[in-house]
Amino acid sequence: MRHLLSTKELSRDAAINLLDIAEDMADVSNREVKKLPTLRGKTVVNLFFEDSTRTRISFEAAAKRLSADVINFSAKGSSVSKGESLKDTAQTLAAMGADGVVIRHHASGAPQVLAESGWIDAGIINAGDGTHEHPTQALLDAFTIRRRLHGDASRGKDLDGVTVTIVGDILHSRVARSNLWLLNTLGAEVTFVAPPTLVPTDTSAWPATIGFDLDDAIDAQPDVIMMLRIQAERMNAAFFPNSREYARRWGLDDARFARLGPDNIVMHPGPMNRGLEISSTAADSAQSSVREQVTNGVSVRMAALYLLLSGDREDS
Repeated sequence: MRHLLSTKELSRDAAINLLDIAEDMADVSNREVKKLPTLRGKTVVNLFFEDSTRTRISFEAAAKRLSADVINFSAKGSSVSKGESLKDTAQTLAAMGADGVVIRHHASGAPQVLAESGWIDAGIINAGDGTHEHPTQALLDAFTIRRRLHGDASRGKDLDGVTVTIVGDILHSRVARSNLWLLNTLGAEVTFVAPPTLVPTDTSAWPATIGFDLDDAIDAQPDVIMMLRIQAERMNAAFFPNSREYARRWGLDDARFARLGPDNIVMHPGPMNRGLEISSTAADSAQSSVREQVTNGVSVRMAALYLLLSGDREDS
């Protein structure tokens, strides 16, 4: 594995292998000494052109648990804010001897440009690019679903026949796109539910069912219901009348949550807007996997860094 840029290109075997390695990393996280010497001497750079405390901290914890050296590079207050290009930044990191770069960028495709440019010979992990993809989030979501369904017998399992309903801002969500491709690869059945204004114009190539009524989706009793954050920072127009109207029609409120069965899994990639996308009752319930997702995120990112950086760098 040379780079992790998208879940669309991940094969079923590669995805399951990464999730299985994440199981081993999760076991490490439960030990008294939560460290492995695997990446000792390697340098991982967190290159964030967008704010994201949760993702950056998760990658930092993952790298440090593998004994890598970590450099956090934030575009704000750096030479990037003075006009430095991605190419110049990459070449600076190459001169520092970066072995892996975790990049989050506001422009869709920026991680791919960095991976294919030849500016730097390092493993690239996409930590979210524009409205394109966020592969490690989808992997940690799949890992969490698999663990909820299979417990200690998770290793080697796929998600054949699992029904997943993803609700909310599909148009701007890279999490929704990465989950779509990965869940489909693993055999799950994906349904999107959103206001018509928050669904892309052309979804004909997507292996998913599109719906607009959350109550109908809940009546179908999906195995997993995943609520997405409304991404106001990416909205340049009014996509729904107001937050109260959105919460009334597409929010997982207490009444809708009460209609779910005891085995239905409630997910949210975070950060949550409580009272808008999801009620506190749903978010804090036993069915909610929100905190597990955060914990599992470190294990999955440890697995990704291990696969990218533990061996000699060769094209695959």
